[in-house]
Formats: sequence, structure tokens, C-alpha cells
Amino acid sequence: MDGVELRQLRCLVAIVDEGTFTDAAIVLGVSQAAVSRTLAGLERTLGVRLLRRTSREVTPTATGLRVVERARRVLADVAGLVEEAAAGPARLRIGYAWSAVGRHTVAFQRGWHAAHPATDLHLIRVNSPSAGLGEGACDLAVVRRPLVDRRFDTAIVGLERRLCATAADDPLARRRSVRLADLTGRTVLTDRRTGTTTPELWPPELRPAVEETHSVDDWLTEIAAGRGIGVTAESTAHQYPRPGIVYRPVRDAEPVAVRLAWWRDDPHPAQQAVLELLSELYRTG
Repeated sequence: MDGVELRQLRCLVAIVDEGTFTDAAIVLGVSQAAVSRTLAGLERTLGVRLLRRTSREVTPTATGLRVVERARRVLADVAGLVEEAAAGPARLRIGYAWSAVGRHTVAFQRGWHAAHPATDLHLIRVNSPSAGLGEGACDLAVVRRPLVDRRFDTAIVGLERRLCATAADDPLARRRSVRLADLTGRTVLTDRRTGTTTPELWPPELRPAVEETHSVDDWLTEIAAGRGIGVTAESTAHQYPRPGIVYRPVRDAEPVAVRLAWWRDDPHPAQQAVLELLSELYRTG
């Protein structure tokens, strides 16, 4: 059995929408005989009758109604795929797992719009190791830990301090800053897939207990309830200020490298411009 072709689905939908083979032929720009042959081929492929034909009208059978509904969705999906592929530089999607680019986010959005008004910028939060790049959800991604996937290239655009996030009534919240050793004996909440904190941040003899969370929202909720503390890049504090949570610098922790990631074999045309703008914002901000 041959596969179903898009032209057959378009033909079926046109017949149903226009009501006659003649009018469908006009809309499709083909002969009435071609419409009849195309529909007959679709019915043979599917092994079912799709339309009832009388001298006055053409109506779908019960099966035909279901096929027409599915055909409309398929054709809409294909049209969307074509539109998305053709959009190219007219749209730029940048993924991030937790906190975009922190305090630079608004400046980046406004700076991009001013310099590139023809390319719409969309920031998309995707909680995956590649911040949506590997899933096709974005064209570029901001990540805060190295990507081991060799399909991607990355470049560091800036560095961010590490902060400790605690409940507002936690004794650590009364300090101006903390050390890693101050967190030994506490439960540190982490996100194994996308977070920047692992037990290896501490020397072996000082490692705290670790409990996993699965999103920044869960992480914040648990910390506010006093069920643990967090160690995160400073961008999180700018992106997610929350009543009941206090952020304090961890003065002896290595900073977090902020990276821009892109497909190695198919970089987005805006990749270099984004890299330059983000690097400038981190350098001067």
C-alpha cells in the first residue's frame, strides 16, 4: 500500500470545504478529473470510503469526517513547519534553564531590539541540560555548566558569583556573606539536570547532605519553607526575588561561568551578534 500524500489530503479537504468536485478543482487549480483520481487514490490507500456522492452534493461518511479532521491538523502542522523553517533570522529563540542572564536580561532584550528590530527575540525557559537546544525548542541557549554533547559549541560570555539562598528566618540570613564550610551539616537542594551546584563544590570532608529538586519553582518553595538551603548563580536572585527567601554571597566559592551554546554544524545567523552583545553586557555591567 502506498503512503498517503499531502496533495491527497489537500484534495479531500478542498472537496469537503467547497462542496463539489468542480469547485474543489477551481480552488486547487487542477481539472475535475484530477480531483476525482486523487480522491480515489486516497480511498484506495486507506481502504475506506470517505465521501458520499449524489447528483446534488458531496458529503463525508462517518469515517470521512474523522479523516478530514485529522487531515486538517496534518496540513496545519506542515504549514507551521514550513513557516518556522522559512522564518530563519526573522525570529530568534534563546533557551535557558533557570534564570536567563540575570540582571542583564532586560538590557539584553532592549539592546537586541534596538540593534536588530527585524529579528524578534524570544526567551524560553526549558529545564533540560541544553536549555532546550537539543530538543529543538530554541536556536541558541544560555547554560551555566559545561555541555559534554559534541553536537554543540559554547563560549563563555561572563562570570557570576555564587549565592546562598536561605529562608528569611534562617540564622545564615543574618550574615552579610557565608563560606562553604558554613553549609556543612545542612541540606543543600540541587537540580541534578540543570543546576550549577554539586557536592564536588565542597572538599570531601566538608560536603553537606544533598536533596534533589526538579525545577526552580520547587527549589524556591522548599527553601522558603526552611526544608533546605540552595547555592546558585547570582542571576537566580535577580530573576526570582521572593518574599521569605534571602540570598547571601558565598565568598570562597568559584564563580559560575555563563555560556552561550549553539549547534556546531548549523549555528543560527544571529549567533555571533548575540555572543558579542552578551559579552559586552557582562563586561561592562
